[in-house]
Amino acid sequence: MTDGRSWDGNWKVRLYERVRERGYDSLTAFAEARPTVSLVALAEELGPDDIAGVQVFSGLLAEAERSRRITRLMRGLLVRELWSCLPNGWPAVLDDANRFKVAKALGVWEALTPETHEQRVDKAGDALLATPPPSGWLPRGPDDELLITLLPDEEV
Repeated sequence: MTDGRSWDGNWKVRLYERVRERGYDSLTAFAEARPTVSLVALAEELGPDDIAGVQVFSGLLAEAERSRRITRLMRGLLVRELWSCLPNGWPAVLDDANRFKVAKALGVWEALTPETHEQRVDKAGDALLATPPPSGWLPRGPDDELLITLLPDEEV
């Protein structure tokens, strides 16, 4: 976790310098090489004392907007949240404890969704709850077949 210095100085320059130091030409390339790692863990890898998860997401969103790949970013974010909240995969039974874990993953995902994609992400989340995936399902990246079915690459 950061010690509060993440907003000191020009954090965007610092973020991209760290990405380049690791051999990547974009934050997206860095993140996609780690498709199941949370935003917080990505930030800690880039700078445990001066990079925050929200800064990583901000950079990823800016790159996705420029490349018109926001939908892919949103699928990738759901993958990260599912791995964080449901490390053993989709629960076989949605009891109270598991319902909370699923709600947390979907809630963070929806909270970070840009306005342009809110309706599509809401519908995808509703579909996951209405027709749950198989027990143990845990997508390994944004190109997961079920995720593409729920949230196809149709930029808005």
